[in-house]
Amino acid sequence: MSTVDVTDELAAFLRTRRERLDPRDLGLPVRSSRRTPGLRREEVAELAGISVDYVVRLEQARGLRPSADVVEALAHALRLRPDERAYLFGLTRQRPVVADKAASVASPSLARMVADLSPRPAMLVNHRYDVLAWNDEMARLFVDFGALPVGRRNAIWVCLTDPRMRELYVDRARVVREGVAHLRTAWAAHPEDQVLADLIAECAARDREVARLWAEQDVRVNARGSKVLRHPDVGVVAVEFETLRPVQDPDQLLVVHRAADDESQAALDVLLA
Repeated sequence: MSTVDVTDELAAFLRTRRERLDPRDLGLPVRSSRRTPGLRREEVAELAGISVDYVVRLEQARGLRPSADVVEALAHALRLRPDERAYLFGLTRQRPVVADKAASVASPSLARMVADLSPRPAMLVNHRYDVLAWNDEMARLFVDFGALPVGRRNAIWVCLTDPRMRELYVDRARVVREGVAHLRTAWAAHPEDQVLADLIAECAARDREVARLWAEQDVRVNARGSKVLRHPDVGVVAVEFETLRPVQDPDQLLVVHRAADDESQAALDVLLA
């Protein structure tokens, strides 16, 4: 297969998406003079809030590069599915508009996966690190999120403010620094998320160290790493963690832990028996 011409592919994609739509499904009049299936270019332009000439030039592959706002408007006008919307953004070399509404409920299939990952401690979080699902092993190793009020089931908040966690981490200073840097990264990606902003403000008000680290403006994505725990039941446990982002639910992150060495695995076996 030869290399795809992105401009031609964009034009063809827009035409085929337009032609598959039924005007009646969008509440548009059906005139007997229609010679082609689907919507007219004029109707797409009106639905997207752009000029007819612009739609014509896009469908004729005349080298336009629409802005992210125009791509979003076209995706809405053409009633694109999420995967089609992502494809359109990819063709136009634009970044999709990110919704700041965080997932509040775990995807059923991902929640089952968290349970199926036993005996590895695992949890499912959103971009704020609100904990949406966790297995028993996660609760035994860190904290039982089910015993916390729903509004406090946040991994960052627990790490930074829960008194029980202050003695858990052997290298607490590093964990706190990385946690604050992760919060800043999430905040920059979701500047309109007021719940996230309130979480950051509360953590900074509760702990001077958090406030100091926030002012340093460090950024970091904590997607992979290690932690050494001083567990009250089994002593020192070193764990490694990996964060995975599902394609179908990109705002739900799967965090999986495993023992970092044989001694830690033995301790986990005792803890989780």
